Amino acid sequence: MNVAAISGSLISWIVLVILLLAWFGYYTFQNYQVRQVATYLSNEEFRKGMRRAQVIDLREKSNFKSGHILGARSLPYSTLRSFYAQIRADLPVYLYDQGRTVSKRAAVLLGKKGYKNIYILKTGYQNWDGKEKKDEI
Repeated sequence: MNVAAISGSLISWIVLVILLLAWFGYYTFQNYQVRQVATYLSNEEFRKGMRRAQVIDLREKSNFKSGHILGARSLPYSTLRSFYAQIRADLPVYLYDQGRTVSKRAAVLLGKKGYKNIYILKTGYQNWDGKEKKDEI
């Protein structure tokens, strides 16, 4: 075998390992940040507490209109930086999106803005088994 071929494949493996370590580090850091500001709730826990909370759907308006948790209000993540002040800081904030990726980002943002009682639907809307509402189109 050629020395250049061996060193080329070795470099490829080193780059791959570095990329995987960087991704794992970012993922771990992001989850650490989320756990500092928010609590994950199961469907049942979310359902029990949502009457005393502000339930925020972070998906875009079209997704909200096609179906959302009954009692939720639409505040798409794309507009959250501009309109987060519409969320009361003195009440619990229940966040959800299709999965939970966007909810984690929103929780970190709200935590930085001073919000304390932030909760995320663990399974996201895609696995919600409670009451829903669909807007008439």
